[in-house]
Amino acid sequence: MRFRNATSKDVPEIHGLETRPEYTMVSSWPEERHLRTLAEPDAVYIVAEDEQGQIAAFAILQGLQSEHRSVELKRIIVRTPNQGIGSKLLNIVAERAFGEYGAHRLFLDVFVTNDRARHVYRSFGFREEGIMREVFYRDGAYHSLVLMSLLESEYRTMQGGRNG
Repeated sequence: MRFRNATSKDVPEIHGLETRPEYTMVSSWPEERHLRTLAEPDAVYIVAEDEQGQIAAFAILQGLQSEHRSVELKRIIVRTPNQGIGSKLLNIVAERAFGEYGAHRLFLDVFVTNDRARHVYRSFGFREEGIMREVFYRDGAYHSLVLMSLLESEYRTMQGGRNG
């Protein structure tokens, strides 16, 4: 598995991954929006590439230039779950956010009904901060999101425990 920053050539594959039917609990953007976001200095796309050169997973980070040092994990998608790729990518995301980008806080939101993702994030060390009620409109209904975050100090403490 190789981790690298995405390029504009990766956008069709990224878009294809996030629009798969099994990812109804994840929002998606048109390819044009991905291209605009990818070009912004405030965002980075990180991809996990398999041995065949296919994107096995990707993550989008935004807010890299935040004066508050608060970076958002906007999206993370894994082609084939339960193989450990998502956990590896989440580690890369956290290390880059807190290391390379100097974040104080890494945050995300997730659908209240996405129990699996919430469990994964809690297991990684993210804490639930609250519920944003009926903030997302899709398929004729409003949906609530859970706001979760991980502070650099919490992440570094966990890393010390994992490495020690």
